[in-house]
Amino acid sequence: MREFAYRVPDSVDAAIALLADRDGARILAGGTNLVDLMKLDVERPTALVDIADLPLEEIAATDDGGVRIGATARNSDLAAHPLVRERYPAVTQAVVAGASGQLRNQATAGGNLLQRTRCVYFTDATKPCNKRDPGSGCPARDGEHHNLAVLGASDHCVATNPSDFAVPLAAFDAVVHARSRDGDHAIPIADFFRSPGDQPQRDTTLPPGALITAITLPPSPLAAGSTYRKVRERASYAFAIGSIAAAVDVRDGIVRDVRIALGAVAPMPWRARAAEQALVGRPATVDSFRTAAHAELDAARPLRDNAFKIPLVRNLIVRTLAELSGVDA
Repeated sequence: MREFAYRVPDSVDAAIALLADRDGARILAGGTNLVDLMKLDVERPTALVDIADLPLEEIAATDDGGVRIGATARNSDLAAHPLVRERYPAVTQAVVAGASGQLRNQATAGGNLLQRTRCVYFTDATKPCNKRDPGSGCPARDGEHHNLAVLGASDHCVATNPSDFAVPLAAFDAVVHARSRDGDHAIPIADFFRSPGDQPQRDTTLPPGALITAITLPPSPLAAGSTYRKVRERASYAFAIGSIAAAVDVRDGIVRDVRIALGAVAPMPWRARAAEQALVGRPATVDSFRTAAHAELDAARPLRDNAFKIPLVRNLIVRTLAELSGVDA
């Protein structure tokens, strides 16, 4: 066991001060990922700043008709909340698909966005890993990578983002709110997660010493008809090998608007903008959905053992959009 300090702040500003006071301090909320990584000697915090009792758990409607989700809202409360279920059903479905009931009772919304990859080289402190130890290499490229990225990766890292919750957030343009010593920050979800590039150790653009306080989902009539589908290698309690959050507005047989985000295929939740652009104004047919899927996946760069993800995700896009549109696949 490595020594670490444990602190319980009485306010958000006090938590931020404690983070700034000690290099290597980490936020503790639910701890469902951080504590596991500490046990594996992957995370080595000098201090844990426990924010579980701070008043950041509220889930409420915003004045413009969206929803604000407090950072310490438990996943079980988030999944069951009537506003979320009514306005963003894909969010409810993603949270329920993400873990067991016991984990949902403990895990938090903010912590969900900060969970680390489950790449086996990252979680094994005896192996090299650029994300854990920059410059040590990425053995996943030639090693075990069957469930790693086919989109958005780099020569330095091919790890995938493990979050289910983040996928519908990407589809519906959520905003992550945070506070640091420099003030308050509002970071669009599209800018929150970062491509690994040559700095794979940085998962997000969250400023140093910042604390996530809330996540907001903007009003979206389209989102009320959304869905989330997850493909995994066993029936429950498994991370995705491919997932999709989607919604589509079809009028007179034509796609007027569509949102698609993919999970388990990239280092971040992947907004399928090429597919969206290929669909708007086109007939709502299986052929159109297939063309859109091809447009998105043309950029895929699979490794030796994960090319199966391309047809899997293509079929996932086609089938999900067909069901949402009432079209026989």
